[in-house]
Amino acid sequence: MNDIVKAEVKFGEWIEKGFNLYKENFSILVLASLIAILLSVVTIGILAGPMLAGLILITLKLLDRKEPKPEVGELFKGFDYFLQSFLFIVVWGVAVFIAMFIVGLVPLIGSLASLFLSLAAGALLMFGLFLIVDKGIDFWPASLESFNVVKANFWPFLGLSIVAGIIGSIGAIACGIGVVITLPIQYCILSVAYRDVCGGGEKQTAGDQA
Repeated sequence: MNDIVKAEVKFGEWIEKGFNLYKENFSILVLASLIAILLSVVTIGILAGPMLAGLILITLKLLDRKEPKPEVGELFKGFDYFLQSFLFIVVWGVAVFIAMFIVGLVPLIGSLASLFLSLAAGALLMFGLFLIVDKGIDFWPASLESFNVVKANFWPFLGLSIVAGIIGSIGAIACGIGVVITLPIQYCILSVAYRDVCGGGEKQTAGDQA
């Protein structure tokens, strides 16, 4: 764990490798993102967790150059992590929303403090879903491990999280449709960072295989 906590943030290298991974696998990543976003939207976010888990699963396999090469259908393997990914999205989504609302009530600095809280939470939890998918651990220990990984080198990780998030959401400018194109770039960058920081993909006993 100490090696993970002291991990160097290779900002430029991770972004470059993430873009290369995206370009090499453009078709499958965009199609998987399209399906993931559509199912998340039509289910009012209920399937957001498992859909993102499936997208992460595909991205990590592409990064690891696993054979046979993953297909779009593997997106639905995210349902193997339904409970834990659902809890991760819902619990932290609600917790951050409430915290932002309360902080936002503070006079003068409330809005800026609320924005910073949101960005900080995103950075501290950036590897949570990856740990759920890659190591098969439950959402709470995955959240704590992500927190511990990021906190020792918080500001560089925060910068990476913000830049990756901007890249991933910039497609929303085009009436939201373009996010299908840009979202997988974000996950490619984070996948490269995750694999470099947290190591190989040996799974522990999954906490949610029922």
